Amino acid sequence: MDVKIAFLNGDLEEEVYMEQPEGFVLPGNEHKVCKLIKSLYGLKQTPKQWHEKFDSVISSYGFSHNCADKCFYTKFTEMYGVIICLYVDDLLIFGTNLEGVRETKEYLASNFKMKDLNEVDTILGINVQKHERGFALSQSHYIEKVC
Repeated sequence: MDVKIAFLNGDLEEEVYMEQPEGFVLPGNEHKVCKLIKSLYGLKQTPKQWHEKFDSVISSYGFSHNCADKCFYTKFTEMYGVIICLYVDDLLIFGTNLEGVRETKEYLASNFKMKDLNEVDTILGINVQKHERGFALSQSHYIEKVC
């Protein structure tokens, strides 16, 4: 799944001001500035704020992050297990059954604007091929490109 405009979801913890954007300056208020309440692309704190927002939302749904990698989330119930790998604004979601994955996708879509990219075929430059006994991962296209 892909989170649309992910970085605009973060809430700022500190006060940040910016000049009025060119073309949107209010006549008679040319020397005033805008106080931001949400993150914007280009701010130093934006990636951190987005991750904190995602972490808060997914944790409130019963997921916990891995101690070694804070972008790796798991949730295991008696009915299913679901794993989420977050890379900036892309999510790889997989689980022990489709119901758990579907519920997780619905929950995320109720909190963020999302695009469901369906079954994975490539993630972080790694080709993923589904076989009857599992999955095969390959970077042969990368090797061919480099050579």
